Formats: sequence, structure tokens, C-alpha cells
Amino acid sequence: MRRALLAALLVGAAAPVVGTYLVQRRLSLLGDGIGHVALTGVALGWLVGAAMGLAPNDALAIPGAVVAAVVGSVLIEVVRRRGRTSGDLALALMFYGGIAGGVLLIGIAGGSSGSLMSYLFGSISTVTTGDLVTTVVLCAVILAVGVGLRPALFAVSHDEEFAVAAGLPVWLLNMAVAVLAALTVTVSMRVVGLLLVSALMIVPVAVAQQLTHAFRRTMAVAAAVGVVVCVAGLTITYWNNVSPGATIVVLAIGVYVLAAAARPLLARRAPAHDPHPDIPDDVAVTPAPAVAGGKECEP
Repeated sequence: MRRALLAALLVGAAAPVVGTYLVQRRLSLLGDGIGHVALTGVALGWLVGAAMGLAPNDALAIPGAVVAAVVGSVLIEVVRRRGRTSGDLALALMFYGGIAGGVLLIGIAGGSSGSLMSYLFGSISTVTTGDLVTTVVLCAVILAVGVGLRPALFAVSHDEEFAVAAGLPVWLLNMAVAVLAALTVTVSMRVVGLLLVSALMIVPVAVAQQLTHAFRRTMAVAAAVGVVVCVAGLTITYWNNVSPGATIVVLAIGVYVLAAAARPLLARRAPAHDPHPDIPDDVAVTPAPAVAGGKECEP
């Protein structure tokens, strides 16, 4: 439980940080596509481990998922920028090719499709010390790059043409976002599973957008929501025999519903926003006179 709790804390904080950039770039489904490619990496790691006689056979599953996810994310970024294939079509190819490759390779390795269930839907209760070390390292990299390069990554995600004009290394920054997404998918694999990892990256960001508008605050609130739902979901599954990954995602969606319902109430109570409070108003706005039949009339 201690290992699972620490993994949930780290993943809950790191996944929404990357998800904030994906939402800004309108690539919310990128995590799903990378997750399917990572499944091929899991099966490839299983195949290599079985060929080397390692015990257990899935000892190289997570390293294989990391390599496959990074390669897949870089390829889709190259296709998006230079290829003739549209972004949604490239994602569809990743979806189908990743699932098919994973099932095919796991069969060649001597396993079955059932061997992939813990990776598809998460198995946080089986996190080992080695998995935890990998999670700590990857989450540290994700948070360091995602938060440390926030101004530059935001500029590229918000307006790529402006970033080019400002002299930023746009290609490298786009690749950094793609690699961060790949690392986030693989690090979240044990917590919520490859099929639900995109929800942990995107839903907390959607919650934060209901409560704030500034990019920095959105990222901070999203990370806080991610930590809360991960810890709460893990606590619930400690006392009840239900899927941790599914519980975490359902809680996140529930928080989004509450935030969306509360947003109109918060908007009514919020004072009028003056975008330039330091500049005195030089125009007096008065209500327009009532008009009847094209002529002004007394109210």
C-alpha cells in the first residue's frame, strides 16, 4: 500500500502537467494513441525477456513500453509536421497498429491476450520496488521539464507562429512535448492502465479550466485534482474490491461534473473584471434610452 500510495501521488501530480499542454494544443487523444503503441512495447519487452530467460517474463515490459512510446510519439510528431497524413489519421493508425502489434507479439512470446490485462487497466497493487524507482525517476523528469520549460512550451502550444517569430526552437520544443507525453503514458500505466491513461492526463485539466483561466493556475489546479482523485481512488479500493484505475477515472469525471455545475454560480459572484485597472476610464457608459416605434420614450 505504501508503494502504491507513493506511485499514485507522483502520477497524479505529473500526468495533468503534461495534459495541460496537450489540451492547449488540441491533442487530447494523443495519450490514447501513445498508450496503444506502448502496448506493443510491453509485448516486445515480454518477448525479449522470455528469449533471455528472465524471471518474471515481463521484467522488461516497462522499459519496452518506454522505448515504444517515445518512438511512437516522435513519429507522430514528424508525420504531423512534415507528412501528408493528417493528425487524426496518424492517431488512428497508432490506435489500431498498437493493439494489433501487442496482441501479435504477446502470442509469439508464449503468452495470451489475458497477460496484457494488468497493463490495459492498471494494477497499482502489484507495484514493485523496481517499478517505484522507475516511476520516481520518470516523474521527476516530467515535472522538471514540464514546469521548468513552462513559458517556452506554452508559447509553442498556444501560438506556434509567434514562437517561430520569437526565435524559439519550435521543433525541439514540440518534440519535448511529445516525449513528455510518452513518458507520462508509461509512468501512468501501472496506476490507471493504458486504456485509461489519457483520462488522467485530460480530465483534471478540464476540471481546472472550469475554475480558472490562467495557464499557470490551470496547471497547478489540475495537478492538485490529479493527486486528490488518485489518492482517493486508491483509498476506496483499499477497502473495496474494485478496479483502482476505473475508480480514479470515475472520481475525476465526478469532480468535473461538480465543477461544471458550480461554474455558473461562481461566475455570478465574481466581480466585474477590469483588464487595465491602472488606466483611468475616459468613457462613461450609460443605459440606452427606451425606444418605442422608432422614437425615444420615457421609461
